[in-house]
Amino acid sequence: MSFSACAGRLARLRGALIQEDLDGVLLLVREGQNWESAVYLSGYRGTSAALLVSRDEEILITDGRYLVQARSQSPFSVVEQGNRSLVEAAGEEIRRLRLRRVGFEAERVSLRVYREMESRCPVEWVDRSDLLPLLRRIKEEQELRLIEEAARKAAGAFMETLGVAGPGMSEREFAALLEYRLQVSGAEGGWGSHSFIVASGPRSALPHGTPTERRFAPGEWFTVDFGARYEGYVCDITRNVAVGTLDPWARDLHELLVAAQDAAAEALCVGVSGREVDRVARSLIEQAGWGEAFSHGLGHGIGLELHEAPRVSPRGEDILEAGDVVTLEPGVYVEGRGGLRVEDDYVLRMEGPDRITQALPREFFVLR
Repeated sequence: MSFSACAGRLARLRGALIQEDLDGVLLLVREGQNWESAVYLSGYRGTSAALLVSRDEEILITDGRYLVQARSQSPFSVVEQGNRSLVEAAGEEIRRLRLRRVGFEAERVSLRVYREMESRCPVEWVDRSDLLPLLRRIKEEQELRLIEEAARKAAGAFMETLGVAGPGMSEREFAALLEYRLQVSGAEGGWGSHSFIVASGPRSALPHGTPTERRFAPGEWFTVDFGARYEGYVCDITRNVAVGTLDPWARDLHELLVAAQDAAAEALCVGVSGREVDRVARSLIEQAGWGEAFSHGLGHGIGLELHEAPRVSPRGEDILEAGDVVTLEPGVYVEGRGGLRVEDDYVLRMEGPDRITQALPREFFVLR
């Protein structure tokens, strides 16, 4: 990421600090958790750091393993952690800057760490768990290019994996081969934080059916929910594959899901709520008699994380804006028989949505 991109994001963060009457904000990266917001603001992608942004300074604290990396990746002032804990080191910087009201992410901090924060630095800690997600929600053009590249690599890897798949391959083997193909393509691999979903036969009725040793059998189908990560950004795709022959029931259901996704995409526009878009797809599925079998929301935002704002669901109160990137993934799941889902990623522009994942056809693939 360019240092100029960091400057623009820091300027927006500082605008939020002023609006919220905060002197600064502290972000913690521990054991690789919460690296997404750190890289978004600073460019740094190590697994341990404290980022402190005040109205005048930006500081990155890390240990000796990452000093060279931090200085090369980030324009922040890099401070060596030394023998101190991250919280202790951050507290010293907070006292040096004489900050009094500091935002933090309660959703990303354990109770033990919060107690250390209170003990080491008795400032007024203000939970602003929503601050970075809101800043990260609207994607810049360079972010969109990375998501689009992730989608292209995912499409190619999926088709290559299908080319060698067949009856007798296990769900786990398919997932592992797909992950390998992604890495060979130049992607970082899959999502990292989540396993791919590969669910065959009756197991396809599990919306989050992680791969097992179950083997693909003729006359069945399997559902694959997968994606690539490229330079930190992810895509999220779901496709269905028949083994040998295409079950007419599954074929008709697949056509319904594609129609529901198309209708939702037409409703995807600036100014509508995520709930309204969900309602469009859900109505078609309900009219076909499968309403109770659509057991999850229609979609979610993606970016540096697999699940980001905004929500596209019956509880999705977010009003959609230009620059939002969301999934649309209608699905139907029937216990004992199986299920299907069709998922694609869309970027919302002022003139309407674009399907980022268009490189991969939405057809019901068939292994011969």
